[in-house]
Amino acid sequence: MHSEACDPREPQSPTGRRILDFEFRNSLPRVRTPSLSSAAPNPSPRSPALSSPPVTGSEARSAVKIVKGEFGYVLEDVPHLTDYLPDLPAYPNPLQDNPAYSVVKQYFVDQDDTVPEKIVVQRDSSRGLHFRRAGPRQRVYFESDDVHACIVTCGGLCPGLNTVIREIVCGLSHMYGVSKIIGIEGGYRGFYARNTIQLTPKSVNDIHKRGGTVLGTSRGGHDTLKIVDNIQDRGINQVYIIGGDGTQKGAAAIFEEIRRRRLKVSVAGIPKTIDNDIAIIDKSFGFDTAVEEAQRAINAAHVEAGSVENGIGVVKLMGRYSGFIAMYATLASRDVDCCLIPESPFYLEGKGGLFEYMEKRLKENGHMVIVVAEGAGQDLIAESMRSMNHEDASGNKLLLDVGLWLSQRIKNYFTSRQKMVINLKYIDPTYMIRAIPSNASDNVYCTLLAQCAVHGAMAGYTGFTVGLVNGRHTYIPFDRVTETRNTVVITDRMWARLLSSTNQPSFLSSKDVEEANMTEEQPKQTADEEKRLENGST
Repeated sequence: MHSEACDPREPQSPTGRRILDFEFRNSLPRVRTPSLSSAAPNPSPRSPALSSPPVTGSEARSAVKIVKGEFGYVLEDVPHLTDYLPDLPAYPNPLQDNPAYSVVKQYFVDQDDTVPEKIVVQRDSSRGLHFRRAGPRQRVYFESDDVHACIVTCGGLCPGLNTVIREIVCGLSHMYGVSKIIGIEGGYRGFYARNTIQLTPKSVNDIHKRGGTVLGTSRGGHDTLKIVDNIQDRGINQVYIIGGDGTQKGAAAIFEEIRRRRLKVSVAGIPKTIDNDIAIIDKSFGFDTAVEEAQRAINAAHVEAGSVENGIGVVKLMGRYSGFIAMYATLASRDVDCCLIPESPFYLEGKGGLFEYMEKRLKENGHMVIVVAEGAGQDLIAESMRSMNHEDASGNKLLLDVGLWLSQRIKNYFTSRQKMVINLKYIDPTYMIRAIPSNASDNVYCTLLAQCAVHGAMAGYTGFTVGLVNGRHTYIPFDRVTETRNTVVITDRMWARLLSSTNQPSFLSSKDVEEANMTEEQPKQTADEEKRLENGST
């Protein structure tokens, strides 16, 4: 445990006060900043939350916190309440008196701890981009009795939602002594259109054993002004938002409006997407459970296909834009003969096409199993059958059921052209997978994510998403997890491992490979440009 005292107005404050003029000592930065002239905080006329006169929209959005150090070190920091409330008092962290932590050798995360985005480097590489390490801090910016927290779940269902809710409630209560915690029912619109429910450790004690979310969820319904008005009216000062990239974009808008109004409200995001398509982080919660449950469907398809002559099992799995579930389920199963994902284009007829490969496989084995991600092959579906211009309430593109379409095309090809009798079984376990409770691995992961979010909010950080980066939990700015999408790299070793496992053709032309390589090289070019800027070259 660190013994040094920490004054929130000293230069080593956790944030740097939104000024990008830093002085560094040693190889890791201790932030030093000049004082920021700002109006003194005034009580809000709407709620007991501390507030000051609002800042303009351009000022609110301009504060990207980049900290630079020696040897190309760059920290992309997250916002802190003291960025716009510089006189905010800090308090000793109650964890230091918590019996559960009495045996811990070091209670608190060192203020200089950061986590690198990339851990595979060359000898002459710069230290590169880092994110702030998650965990409890020595000083907090909320007194336990003053905390009024709320939790909301948005978007589709995913294994582990109830576990995250439970652990946020238990973390706030058991670690920090917080008693005022409410759940917002029905997603974002629940802030202004639904009732809230009181959450206590007792009321959430066994919800992790159930699938879905006890708070309910919905897509859309995001009205920033109404939501922030409601937060202010209720006196809420910690907001925990669980959802995917669309939800995190909404959380970013809420944070910006809160900062514009200078409210003492921390906004923390916990990324949720069963597709594992959130950028930056190693994986999202629920993914391991989804891959494990997908094995049941693949095994059923394999049994069905292997029990009849020329049996074909087609399994459709989640993966609107990213085929991670299909890829990992295929690798784990070893019973799959072909895996089709959105990132890897394929074609049906002609030399090297899917149908030619299927004919060969059926002659060799007498049966086969195909796994297809829901977003695969959309460009092959006839224009009259597509729903490409339609979106759901969250702005996601509505896709045709590629599993049904592919099954029908396979039947038509083999029965009408090849005069071959086939027995095809189509299995879609999507809603079965989404609705189950999380497995043991995801339960542990959900617990750590929830507790890290609580630690961050209590320490005064805001406008952040908590996520695992290279095996370490970190605080990541909202815009970093929403600006891009995590996708399978089809020129990477993992996809090559899958191809060697299934023995399927890559279906890639030289043009496809060239485009994939160009996509991978783009981040490297950006990093090189940043390095030149850091060195002052043009």
